[in-house]
Amino acid sequence: MNLRAEILKDERSRSQTEHIARWIGSDPKRFARLMDLFLNDEYRVVQRAAWVVSAVADQYPERIEPWLKPMISKLITPEVPVAVKRNVVRVLRHRKIPKSLHGVLMNACLGFVADPKETVAVRCFSMTILAELAEIYPEIRQELETIIRDQLEQGATPGFRSLARKVLAGRGTK
Repeated sequence: MNLRAEILKDERSRSQTEHIARWIGSDPKRFARLMDLFLNDEYRVVQRAAWVVSAVADQYPERIEPWLKPMISKLITPEVPVAVKRNVVRVLRHRKIPKSLHGVLMNACLGFVADPKETVAVRCFSMTILAELAEIYPEIRQELETIIRDQLEQGATPGFRSLARKVLAGRGTK
């Protein structure tokens, strides 16, 4: 399969994404090809590859482990497409992240949650990551709660409010 050509097909559907994800499967070489496109190609390819990365990660979470550092680096790149942010934080939200990456991920997620112009999905997935990291680093809980309360006062969407109430109550996000 010409992976790049398949990603760029006009058919941008769930079935096309799943078709590509099935082809990649648990094959580390195919996944490496996908990650090369995701991390290094032009905007449109990166954006569409992000959907496939997320789909593969759902089925084969072990494929993501060697790629966590480059994914987080991509996440904090200026002008990163929203599809990349959304899919990276979606993939990371319930993953065990190496301690060496906690600081940079925390900072990125705090920025996403605090930004009222950020998409709701990115903000909510980031809030989930931060709630889990707050179990390890209780000192960030106060900052997270302050940001959440500020966002609630500014008028948040129902989805954000629902998750925010759970995080503020300490009920977890799983």
